[in-house]
Amino acid sequence: MLNRKQRTERTSSSTSHDTSLIARGTVIQGDLRFSGALHLDGRIEGAVLGEGPDAVFTLSESGQVQGDIRVPHAIINGQVQGDIHIEERLELAPQARIHGDVHYKTLEMAAGAQVNGRMSHRTGEAPRELPAPESLGEAIPA
Repeated sequence: MLNRKQRTERTSSSTSHDTSLIARGTVIQGDLRFSGALHLDGRIEGAVLGEGPDAVFTLSESGQVQGDIRVPHAIINGQVQGDIHIEERLELAPQARIHGDVHYKTLEMAAGAQVNGRMSHRTGEAPRELPAPESLGEAIPA
């Protein structure tokens, strides 16, 4: 009886972390939106868009994406031809081959990973600016 209750609790709590798998040999043409986790062993010809703050995209060494990737979290170990926009954490594994710009907040890059494009760090805060001297009401000495 206790096991049945624990199994029910695990099942209901794991629904937000379901993983979808796109197998090797599968080709998807068009944009793909997902929530939870997506593991790609096949190929996507279009954008990959993760919805929700916990969305995780994993690209295996046999996986390929021809298009932009916009997700909160990603682990890349395959080929990407397009820009990557990561809201939180990006992990580039040794077999990662990226041809495009990479925008990230936190980056972990293994030896052997290759990026042919610009790497751009995003900060979580808006840039701070000092107020203009006119708004302070003070005269500027010449």
